[in-house]
Amino acid sequence: MRNAHTVTQIRDAEAVLLACLPPGALMQRAVYGLVAHVARRLGHVYGARIVVLAGGGDNGGDALWAGARLAARGARVDAVAPGRTHPEGSAALLAAGGRLHGPASELDDETLRGLVDRADLVLDGLLGIGGRGGLRADHARLAALAPPERTVAVDVPSGVDADTGAVTGPAVRASATVTFGTHKRGLWLMPGAAHTGPVELVDIGLALPEPDLRALDDADVAAMFPVPGPESSKYRRGVLGLVAGSDAYPGAAVLAVGGALRGGAGYLRVVTEGHALTETPDAHAHAHDDGDGDRDRADDAGGSAVGVASRAGEFVRLAHPEAVVTAVRAGDRAAMLAAGRVQAWAIGPGLDPGPAVRELVAGLLGTDLPVVVDAGALDPLAEILAADPAALRDRGAPVLLTPHEGEFGRLTAAALGWDPDRTTADLAADRLATVRRAAAATGAVILLKGTRTLIVEPAGAAWVNTTGSGWLGTAGTGDVLTGLIGSLLAAGLPAAGAGAVGAYLHGRAAERAAAPLAAGDLPNLLPRVIAELLA
Repeated sequence: MRNAHTVTQIRDAEAVLLACLPPGALMQRAVYGLVAHVARRLGHVYGARIVVLAGGGDNGGDALWAGARLAARGARVDAVAPGRTHPEGSAALLAAGGRLHGPASELDDETLRGLVDRADLVLDGLLGIGGRGGLRADHARLAALAPPERTVAVDVPSGVDADTGAVTGPAVRASATVTFGTHKRGLWLMPGAAHTGPVELVDIGLALPEPDLRALDDADVAAMFPVPGPESSKYRRGVLGLVAGSDAYPGAAVLAVGGALRGGAGYLRVVTEGHALTETPDAHAHAHDDGDGDRDRADDAGGSAVGVASRAGEFVRLAHPEAVVTAVRAGDRAAMLAAGRVQAWAIGPGLDPGPAVRELVAGLLGTDLPVVVDAGALDPLAEILAADPAALRDRGAPVLLTPHEGEFGRLTAAALGWDPDRTTADLAADRLATVRRAAAATGAVILLKGTRTLIVEPAGAAWVNTTGSGWLGTAGTGDVLTGLIGSLLAAGLPAAGAGAVGAYLHGRAAERAAAPLAAGDLPNLLPRVIAELLA
């Protein structure tokens, strides 16, 4: 498990060490890790050209001291400062044979560009974790010169808010970031995460409190994934009830089922929205015998409700014969709940939001089972919350919501009365804090989909997903994710854990996919991804 902390938590932990270590010792721990990263990256230090962009604080001191150690090993090191510099770091650099240029305001663009263009590597030490509100003009000028493919950020890219990930104005884009002590939240949160490149953590001995934000890694997901034991059966592995698909959107049900079949649950009941037949089917009606004496109602027309046919049910049956399909009339909560026993529900893919879906959502909330709510079920859920703000908090089982940013804006507007424009601005300024407020106010676990998906519990515990690719931004991928998360939930994972593991696997599958990715590729990639993690 990777952990991230707030700037305040980091400062407090540093203060304890600074009080008991010799002056400068803590900085030298950071410098050692930074120099090691540079040496590995360059392959050789002697003769390399390195430019240090050095601000006046400790971040600039880290970069200058690293420059000094690299100069002592034969590198040509030029430091450029927008103003004052860290005294000890500057002295060490000059003593080692490095050069200090500045203030930058006295240097023309051609001179600065020439230094940077000739450099094998640029160290960004302009601004550290204390930076807020964007770069000043003199810092921004230097940040703009840093070539992303040859820049290493020291602790955090300058211009990225270390707590929120917000970027206000110009900011350094790095090919890698070497961070010290612990991960900073802003390195994982968008838009800051787009500026970091791969992040290397250097341990400097901080004694830290409980993290404010967590991220899973391969080992965590392997440990959490529900692997069946010798005594497992399809029922013991968990049964998911998936309410998905309609005559208008049958494909969403197929995609959601594809995800659900790869999520660890042993049995899948699919409820699809259908339409009344003019004639009562007879020859098609039959009982599905699964071979163990338990008979589940189903029919070849796509469902078990006599007189109801469903395009979505037909699509699912043809694509995934493992699923037991029940077709219900729009809004028929009794027929939905009569589909059979389950350990969790997921609802939303391929449903058209309206009174009928609201009836189905209300029916699921009336159970004592965990529920995943997505897509076409989110707006109806918001209406329920507007009428009864305690509807989710009063349940004995969790509700996991999986909106994208647009759905989040509509949900919070309808359920909580938030202004949509203000919500958009709040997400840009502090995405994590905004989702935390919504989770606390609704009583739901919220999975906000995006480049860095967030999973937040009502009490505030939060995870961020660091897998995935931009190719996931295509229709239907969210349907696969809903089925996958629902299956993990039915298999026994807690709601936030199911969301975090599901998002991680979903992203890993996208990373394995050939470009351009289609949503239908993901279910076939998931078994390989899971097998690799469990190996």
